[in-house]
Amino acid sequence: MELMEILSRESVIAGLGVNSKKQLLQSMSELASGVTGLPAHDIFATLKERERLGATGVGSGIAIPHGKLVDMERLYGFFASLETPVAFDAVDEKPVDLVFLLLGPESAGADYLKALARVSRMLGDGDLTRKLRACEESAALFALLTEPAASHAA
Repeated sequence: MELMEILSRESVIAGLGVNSKKQLLQSMSELASGVTGLPAHDIFATLKERERLGATGVGSGIAIPHGKLVDMERLYGFFASLETPVAFDAVDEKPVDLVFLLLGPESAGADYLKALARVSRMLGDGDLTRKLRACEESAALFALLTEPAASHAA
């Protein structure tokens, strides 16, 4: 699976301005709604429920919120760099400034897990995350995330 298959130019935002984890998840839900056509409140409810099971802040300023929705037809990815880092209950207790949201259909199994693993490996690449943090434009973020070197990292 290549990230180009789940990301689109419209699903990547540079410099998202939010002040809290809740506001971040709401903004990402609205972004996802615009791309998928599903209601933002359904997406937000799914993400909130997933966060109750355990925060998806994986450390080093990175969060990978994710969830499955009944009406979703395929995997979707959304990425945002934040204007200012926000507390996210991350495992290392550091605020988050890079967020990759993964959404999939309720029936998604192995593909969903493979996508989560791919995103996790990719964002574990320090060189890539430095480049992502340096980007000020959404188009540049999209290019970095979808170039073959990023998709095959680690």
